[in-house]
Amino acid sequence: MDYLKKWLKQWPVTVTLTGITIAIFLFVDFLGPSTSGEHLLEFGACYTPWIIEDGQWYRIFASMFLHFGMEHLLNNMLVLLVLGTRLEPLMGHLPFALVYLLGGTGGNLVSLAYELRTEQYAVSAGASGAVFSLMGAAVFILLRDHGHVQDLSSRQVLVMAAMSLYLGFASTGVDNAAHVGGLVCGFLLALFLCRKRRVRKRND
Repeated sequence: MDYLKKWLKQWPVTVTLTGITIAIFLFVDFLGPSTSGEHLLEFGACYTPWIIEDGQWYRIFASMFLHFGMEHLLNNMLVLLVLGTRLEPLMGHLPFALVYLLGGTGGNLVSLAYELRTEQYAVSAGASGAVFSLMGAAVFILLRDHGHVQDLSSRQVLVMAAMSLYLGFASTGVDNAAHVGGLVCGFLLALFLCRKRRVRKRND
């Protein structure tokens, strides 16, 4: 409990997002197989025809908290914890939350637009777009601060983003449009939310 209190004090948004996502996964998995697209659709997974034709726009947001199986969940939560514990203190709690939630939503909207263009529809879910949004924010902060995001070097962050994108494009069943969209949205959001304040000089 002491560790949890310490973590909540240092990284309240990161810990809360991780906890909520894990709790939702356990609940959904308890009620049925979390690897089933039909099962996840009952809880808000994205499916473009239902979003467009039936106006179920809530899926764009809700799907960020759903995952296809334990491995999918652990992969995303690990990156969220690694980046969150570095970025949240630098960005501030509210900007960090906005980058994660709005960037993930933006990534899902890019995915929706891509599916409408290709007319190839699939059930999609996961925090990957939001996680890639954090990577985009990290890239911006690296450029802004000329080098490091706490103990992560520019090379480490860029390799992480490049490898994640590569693995996505090299694999099947991965929503790469959401990944790329999240990365771009995260960079742009950080551009507006995480600028360094200029210190005004005044002669007395």
